Amino acid sequence: MPSLIVEPLNTQEFIMDRDDRKRNKNIGKNFMCRLQGMFSHSSSSESRLTLEDTQQWSQSLDRLLESKYGLATFRNFLKSEYSDENIEFWLTCEDYKKIKSSFRMSSRAKKIYEQFVKAESPKEINIDYHTREQIKRSVKSPSLHCFDEAQKMVYGLMERDSYPRFLRSDIYRTLLENLSADAAKG
Repeated sequence: MPSLIVEPLNTQEFIMDRDDRKRNKNIGKNFMCRLQGMFSHSSSSESRLTLEDTQQWSQSLDRLLESKYGLATFRNFLKSEYSDENIEFWLTCEDYKKIKSSFRMSSRAKKIYEQFVKAESPKEINIDYHTREQIKRSVKSPSLHCFDEAQKMVYGLMERDSYPRFLRSDIYRTLLENLSADAAKG
């Protein structure tokens, strides 16, 4: 019978793991307080961050983005990964679609192009050359839909890449753990 070799437990690693868990719990609590503080002035029905709401974020990217807390948490996560240009572009496009004035639309379309679409722009999004050129042409006489294709691409990138990483992230897992612990306390 083969012998089982057991390596000695490294006490320092155990202490660091316990300390890391404590630190993550504190970070999660601090983040929860900051999130709720951001929206404390709000009078909407979604006034408190709950475990159920937070669990629903894992159902789809849409569910996450529909929640003010989910959106704020996801934005914070993307900033930590230096890829917040995607959510910023997506949100900017959502606001752009609400514009009624053709003058404002034209002005705003040019700003969006300069900020997100133009090659080498400050917050350049990852889209293909064909889409970039199509937007460049359409911005000259913009419509409400001139960014739709790029917005779909960016959403797809977030859904396939950033969103799954977010669900596995320390920030999301710690938030769930803290809310579960609070719910268990009653």
